[in-house]
Amino acid sequence: MPDQTEIRDMPSNVSRRTMLKVSALAGGGLMLSAAMPMAVRAAVAGERGVAMLNAFVKITADDMITIVSKNPEIGQGIKTSLPMMIAEEMDADWDRQVKIEQGDLDQQSYGLQIAGGSTATPMNWIPMRQAGAAARHMLIAAAAKRWSVDASDLATEKGKVIDKAGGRSISYGELAADAATMAVPDPDSLTLKDPAAFTIIGRSIGGIDSPKIVKGKPVFGVDTMLPGMRYAAFERAPVFGARLKSADIAEAEAVPGVEKVLVMKGGEDPLLLVDGVAIIASNWWTANKAREKLKIEWDNGEWGSHSNEYYDSTAARLLSGIPAEYGTNDGDVDTAFASAETVLEADYAYPFLAHVPMEPQNCTALCHDDGSMEIWAPTQAPGRAQTSAASVAGIAPEKVKVHITRMGGGFGRRLSNDYVSQAAAIAAKMPGIPIQLIWSREDDVRSDFYRPAGWHKLRAALNGSGELTGFEDHFVTFTTNGKIPMPATMFDAEFPAKFVPNLRYGTSTIETRVPLGSLRAPRSNAFAFAFQSFLDEIAHAQGRDLPALLLELLDGKDQLPDERMQMGVRPGFNPPRAAGVIRKAMEMADWQTPSPAGRAKGLGFYFSHQGYFAEVVEASLSSSGEIEVHHVWVAGDVGSQIVNPFGALNQVQGSVIDGLGQAVALSIKLKDGAVEQSNFHDYPVPRMPFTPKIDVEFVKTDYPPTGLGEPALPPVIPALTNALFALTGKRIRNLPIDTSQLTASFWPDHHGLVIGTSGVSPV
Repeated sequence: MPDQTEIRDMPSNVSRRTMLKVSALAGGGLMLSAAMPMAVRAAVAGERGVAMLNAFVKITADDMITIVSKNPEIGQGIKTSLPMMIAEEMDADWDRQVKIEQGDLDQQSYGLQIAGGSTATPMNWIPMRQAGAAARHMLIAAAAKRWSVDASDLATEKGKVIDKAGGRSISYGELAADAATMAVPDPDSLTLKDPAAFTIIGRSIGGIDSPKIVKGKPVFGVDTMLPGMRYAAFERAPVFGARLKSADIAEAEAVPGVEKVLVMKGGEDPLLLVDGVAIIASNWWTANKAREKLKIEWDNGEWGSHSNEYYDSTAARLLSGIPAEYGTNDGDVDTAFASAETVLEADYAYPFLAHVPMEPQNCTALCHDDGSMEIWAPTQAPGRAQTSAASVAGIAPEKVKVHITRMGGGFGRRLSNDYVSQAAAIAAKMPGIPIQLIWSREDDVRSDFYRPAGWHKLRAALNGSGELTGFEDHFVTFTTNGKIPMPATMFDAEFPAKFVPNLRYGTSTIETRVPLGSLRAPRSNAFAFAFQSFLDEIAHAQGRDLPALLLELLDGKDQLPDERMQMGVRPGFNPPRAAGVIRKAMEMADWQTPSPAGRAKGLGFYFSHQGYFAEVVEASLSSSGEIEVHHVWVAGDVGSQIVNPFGALNQVQGSVIDGLGQAVALSIKLKDGAVEQSNFHDYPVPRMPFTPKIDVEFVKTDYPPTGLGEPALPPVIPALTNALFALTGKRIRNLPIDTSQLTASFWPDHHGLVIGTSGVSPV
C-alpha cells in the first residue's frame, strides 16, 4: 500500500477535467503534456483524494516517439505497460518508433508517483489512453489541414495518417511540427478505441529494460556512478528502538582507505535517521569492513528484552481474554454460539517476514554548494524520499531533486525510505562529494520494515443442520507508540464479514518498536492463510469441501458498498466475480477427480487489491519430511483487459512462488530485541528447484482493469495448507509449516501408507 503521509500531502480538490497542453520542439516536433486528474478507480464518479498526472509524449521530426513513464519500476512491468496504453491510442508503431524514458520525481506535473497497492493500472487506464488519443487527434487535424480534407475521412495506422480516398499517407514525424499548432482537444470529447481494435494492448511484450539487464548494463540504483563518488556504510543498533550511548571510532578511522567516520545522532522515527555511525571510504568493501573496528555502546532500554517468545506468550494471554476493542459486530453473535449444535475453535499464527529484494537498499546523494541536493534512489515512494531527505538535511523539499532508478525488487520494502534518509544525512555533512550508501545483505535482513506477525483465535457456530450461523475472530496485533501501523490492521469487511449473519471481529495489541511495513499484498498475505484455512475446517466439519462452502456463502449476494479511502475509492467485494474464479480454478484443476496416490489438492480464494483469485495446489510429502508442490492452478479476475499478458503471467507466477516460499520456510525471529537471521543461509527464499508447474487463466469481466503485482499471492498459502490437511489429516495453524508435525503421523516409521485424496495406497 502507498505511504499514507505521502497520500495526505497530495492535492485533493482538483477537478476531474483533463487538461492537455502542447508545445513545439526546436527543429520541428511536438510535445504533448497531458495533465489528468484521477483516483484509484477512475470509472467511479465523485472520488476523493484526486491527484494530478502529467504523461509526456514527444514526437520528433525523425519520426521517433518518446514516452515518459512516470512510475517507479520494481520489476512489475509498469515502465512498459503504461507507455503501451499511450502508444495504443496513438496508433504508434511500437517496434519501430517508440522509446521510453523513466521520469524523475515531479509530482507537481505528474501527480502521485508510487509503486504500491497494485494501483498503477487502475489509476492510469483511462488517462494514459486519453493522452494517446489526444495526440492522434491532433496529428489527424494537422494532416487534414495540410491536405485540405475533412478529418473524419482520415485514419491512422502504425505511426502514419492515411487518406484512403486519396491514396496517400504521411508519417507522424513529418506532421509533428504542424500538429503542435493544432487546438488541444477536450479529452472527454475523445472516443477511445474499442478493445477489439487493440494491436498493442493485449500483446505480450518483454520488459523495456530486459535486454539491458541480461547484458549487465547499469540500470539499477546500485549501478549509479558519479565523478568523485565515495562509498558509505552505516552501523545502527541491532536492537530496534535502542539509542547510542558512546562510540569509539579511532580504530575504524585508522583503516587504510577510510576517509571519514561520522557519529550520527537521529530520532525515534525509523523512517528517518536513527542513531548510528557512518563510515565513508574510497570503496564500499573498505567502508563495510571498517565497521568491525567500531566500539559502540547502545542503550537498549526496555526493547532489549523483546523476543518471539515474549510476543507469543503475550498474545496467548490476550487471546485467553476478551478483545480490547471491537470492529465489525453484525447480528447477535453470543446467541448464535449459545444455540449452536457445534462450536469450532482454532488458533492461527504467522511470523514476521523480511522482504529481501535481490538489490539491497542503496542510495546516492550529492549535496551541492548552494545547499540543494540530488538523490539517485531505487524507491517505490519517491515523494516520501524527497521529504525524508529534506528533513534530515534541514532544507526545503523543493531543493531536493530525486532521480528514480530501476529497482532490483521491492515487494513494499522500498515504500520506506530510511536508507535515503541515511544517505542524505551523510551527504549533507560532506557537500560537493557524491556519497553512495550501500547496505550489506545482513543490514537488509536485520534492518527491515517487517511484515507483522499476528495471532487469531477463530470460532465458528454451526446449527443442527450444519449451517454456519456465527463467526468470530479475536486478532492480536501490534502498536507503535499506541497506534496500530497500517500493515498490522485488519479490514472490518474481511471475508466472510457480511456473508455470515452473526459475525464479530475484535482486536488486542502488543506494543513494539520492531519497524513494520508493507510486504507484497500487505495484510492479505497473512489473513488469507488464517481465514481460508479455518473456513476449510468449517467445510470439513460440515462434511463437504471448501469450494462448496464458499459458493454457498456467495450465492445470491449483492456487491458490498465501495469504501471511501484517501486515494479515492476501493471497490466493494463482488460475489459473482469471486464465484467465477473459484469455479474456474476448480475446472482447471479437475477438482472432483482424485489426485494420484500420495498427492492431494487444496483450494484457497482471496480478494485483495481489486483482484479476485482462486488457486488450487497439488502437493505431496516425502519420507524425509520435504513438501513438494507439483502443480498450481490459478484463476484470476482483474477486469476486462490484460494490458501485457507476458508481464501479467510473470507477476502471477512470481506471486505463487513467493507465497509458497513464505509458507514453507520463511520466518524472522527476534532474540534480546534483535533479529537472529542475517542472510540467505538462514532466511532461505525459494529457488528454482522448488518451483512447481503453474497454470494461469484469466476470467475476463466487464470491469475496468486492475493491478497484478499483489492479489495472486494470498490464496496460494491456504491452498497449500489445505492440500496438506487433505493429504495427512493434520491441520497447519502456524507458519512457516513445521513438517515434523505432519510426518510424525504421516510417516510414523518412514514407511507405511500414503493417504491422499484418492484414498489409501501402499508405498
